Parts: sequence; structure tokens; C-alpha cells
Amino acid sequence: MNAISRRLALSLVLMGGVASGALAQERKTLIVAEPTHGTGYLPLYVAIQKGFFDAEKLDVKILTVESGSGHTNAVLTGQAFAFIGGPEHNAFAKVKGGELRGVVNVVDRGNVYFVAKKGMEPKPGESIASYMKGKTIATGLYSGTPNSITRYLASKWGLDPKSTVTLKEMTNGAILAAVKAGGAEVGVTTEPLLTRGVVEGIWSEPIFNVPKELGPYAYSTLNIRAASIKNEPETVAAFVRGVVKGLKYTDANREEAAAVAKKEFPTMALDDLKATLDRSFADSMWSKDGMISADSWKTGESVVLEAGILKKPVPYDDIIDMQFVRSTLASLKN
Repeated sequence: MNAISRRLALSLVLMGGVASGALAQERKTLIVAEPTHGTGYLPLYVAIQKGFFDAEKLDVKILTVESGSGHTNAVLTGQAFAFIGGPEHNAFAKVKGGELRGVVNVVDRGNVYFVAKKGMEPKPGESIASYMKGKTIATGLYSGTPNSITRYLASKWGLDPKSTVTLKEMTNGAILAAVKAGGAEVGVTTEPLLTRGVVEGIWSEPIFNVPKELGPYAYSTLNIRAASIKNEPETVAAFVRGVVKGLKYTDANREEAAAVAKKEFPTMALDDLKATLDRSFADSMWSKDGMISADSWKTGESVVLEAGILKKPVPYDDIIDMQFVRSTLASLKN
């Protein structure tokens, strides 16, 4: 049994085992694999906690798979119904013969920020390109989206990761420690570690705000096997309806969404949690309707192509299917 199978088996045991025959007919359990448990996925957690999937007779469970492409593989192998992550993973699979589709958007901005070690910020008026020369940058692991964004922006700024800057690739949690210890002058991070680093005086407020600077970006969508669309369209439609309701509720009921976040992250200080959510709302982090726009994929595709991780362009319609979001939005209007 591989690691993902063991985690999934344990998850199912914790759910209470096999449901009774009558209950199994009424409710369908779906596993959603995530690469990390973070505030960026809040609308999905809201949809679960507020019962939007229950109303669709779905029992949605989260499986955290912190192993690179493990969340994608969990779906490709049928161990999970969906994964949350960039649709570039669908493109990677497409190039290798796999068929995955992004069916609803969650994070519509590049959810990373460049921060400088406290006391080593750019000088007033200094360009980001000039400032970054010669710096050591702590960023995510290779093939992950934060790493791809780092490489993409380095190229745009005329910097070479092999000569004019040094990239230290590591897990997101290790970035804070690397900057604190002086192993890097710049970190590429996300919430809630961003706020923690500011509060602890490790780094200043972001020197480059990716969500604002790159605009619409298909950063984290919910992706399923294309076979699921063909073989169980009603389940897909119900799943998408639950997610869209979660997105809309999060945007319209921010205090209630914050209460959900507190349940998901009970050890996080309330002030830090508030700062994290305030930043996410201010930067338009989350989709409000679940649509994955062609422009948002164009940005995401450009990033992974420039980073050299995606070897050739992949058309929008080959990896994204918005039919269920469109039908959901139409029904909510009626």
C-alpha cells in the first residue's frame, strides 16, 4: 500500500467506516486532495462547514497530501475525486496522456508574496529588478507554483537563477526559518506564514505583491478526471454547486468565513488570522463565482512555460471545463 493509499484508508476509518446501505444511497462521499492545509483554500472549507455539500447529498472530506504532485496523482489513480491546485497540473498530465479538467475556480490570484529580511528592504526609489541582483531567494520546491512564479519573474526582471540570483528551494514552512537565520535575504511566501514573519519581525511587508501585480491567475482550481464528467455528471454538477455557494458565502459573509477559518486553524492567533484574511480579501484572492477565465489560464500557462516546467502550450479547452459553473450560475439567478 502506497503512502497515499495509507492516508486515504486512515481517513476513511476516521470517517466511521462504511456507511449503512440506506445512508450510502442518500449521500456520496468525495475525497478532495490538497497539497497543504492553508487559509488560501478557505472557500472550500466554508462550503464543507456551512453544509453546502450536505444540501447536495455529498459528504466531502479533505485529504492533505504534502508530497509534490501527490494530490494530482491521488486523482489520476482514482484515490480522490478532486484535487485543489493549479490547472497547470492538468496540462502536465495532458502532455503525458492523462485527462484532467478544472471544473471550478477557487484562488484567482497568484497567492505568493516576495518579502525582504527586516532591515534589508529596497532603498526608496530602487527598482525591484535592481534590488534583486545578487540576492539569495528562498522559494518553494521546483515544479511547485511559487517556484515557477519566482523563475518567471526573475526572467521578466532580467535575472538569471544560475548567475545573478541564487535560488534556495525548500518547503514553504522552511522559508521563514531560512530568512530568519540569514540564509536568504528574500523569501517567497504565502499566508499565514507571511503575517507570522511580519509579526515576529523577520521580514517587512511584501516588497512585491504577486496577486496585485499579475492580476487574474488560475492559481488553485478544483480538478477532476475527465472520465468523471462523462460517467457521473450529476455528481460533478452537485460538487460544483457546493463550491460556488461556498465562494459566494465567503465573499458576502466575511465574519462568518473568519469563524470557519478559526475552526480550521485553531492554534493561529486571532490577530494573525484577521490580518491574513484582511490581506486575502484586499488582494481579491478568491474567485467570487467559480469561473476560470481564459485570461487567468493564459497567465498561469505563461508562468510555467517561462519556468521551463511546461514544455509546450496546452489549449484552455483541453484542461478546463466551465459547463457546470455556467449552469450553476444560471440556476442561482432564477
